[in-house]
Amino acid sequence: MLQKALVLVFVVASIASCISCGTTSSHYLYATIPAVNQVKAYREDPNSGVLTEIQGSPYPVGVGANSVVIHPSGKYLYVANPGQLENDISLFDIASNGTLTEITPRTPVGSSASQPAYLAMDPTGGYLYVANIGSDNISVFSIDSSSGALTQVPNSPFGVGLPPANIQVTPSGNYLYVTATGGQVGNDGSIVAFSASAGVLTNLGTVSSTGFNPNGLAIDPSGSTLYVANTGSGTIAVFSISATGTPPGSLTLSATISTSPNIAPVSLIFDPAGAYLYVADQGSSNVAVYLIDSTTGLPTLATVGPFVTQGGSPSVLAVDPTGEYLYVANQGTSAGIQAFSLSSGNLTSIYSYHVGNTPSSMAVLK
Repeated sequence: MLQKALVLVFVVASIASCISCGTTSSHYLYATIPAVNQVKAYREDPNSGVLTEIQGSPYPVGVGANSVVIHPSGKYLYVANPGQLENDISLFDIASNGTLTEITPRTPVGSSASQPAYLAMDPTGGYLYVANIGSDNISVFSIDSSSGALTQVPNSPFGVGLPPANIQVTPSGNYLYVTATGGQVGNDGSIVAFSASAGVLTNLGTVSSTGFNPNGLAIDPSGSTLYVANTGSGTIAVFSISATGTPPGSLTLSATISTSPNIAPVSLIFDPAGAYLYVADQGSSNVAVYLIDSTTGLPTLATVGPFVTQGGSPSVLAVDPTGEYLYVANQGTSAGIQAFSLSSGNLTSIYSYHVGNTPSSMAVLK
């Protein structure tokens, strides 16, 4: 009897210790799988970073589902569907347990827009920006806060003039930047800058990306510096974002950083504090870590890493909102999602999850 009592005391103490040692708040990760027109949904264990696919996943979505974003309220999820005869945006309601319910009908991007491929959300949740690769323009929608419904703003879509490769909004929501192929003499890449006011975009001009095939973008948390991955040149272009110049939001090149020995950087993401920049490199199948100078904003390759991914061709990155975990979507021969824990820029692999087909984007519910 005494032994049983001691065991009971030990179990109760262990449970109390577990409750006090970590958070019980779950996060959820969503990934688009365009080959099968699906969104996969996972619960993230807040104390380990381990992913568990939730009941009901995968969820059917529009043809070619390519990009996913989550509303800042955590209530709604949007997916861009660029497939043939689709050209629309799916809206999902997010339940408290992470499950999704699509709210139909889907929203067309407009008669003068086609192939919506990339999404960006205004930080306030007021507007959704959609880069259309078939029509070289950007559709903008206002978002109803009570339903998540989309309404296209006047004069949308707004012309880019070049095929967009990616899109990013500053933390203030005042400026939007688009990577694009072509348009600059002597190289194969451009960055198109826009100011954003009540969803209306005004073109601020186009600058050279200083490299070939610019793709992923990242903006530091202060909104003062833009980083561009030049996939075809193996470089990262660093631009200062003008706060008071003519016009505000215009870009000035600060440096072009070689990513050697990496050869094809494609995706960039910051940790929540903005101290580290993580770079997915398709050519070397690893993730490199860069330290950011707090004064100049310039990146320096960290002494840790690079970290080899298990699936090959890492193409998309997502960071847990606590900054404890990094998720990498691999598009190689073993397509999947690899989870890493983060500590002072260092990555430790947790597990790799096979998803069956190539994931094209990820978003983590805060």
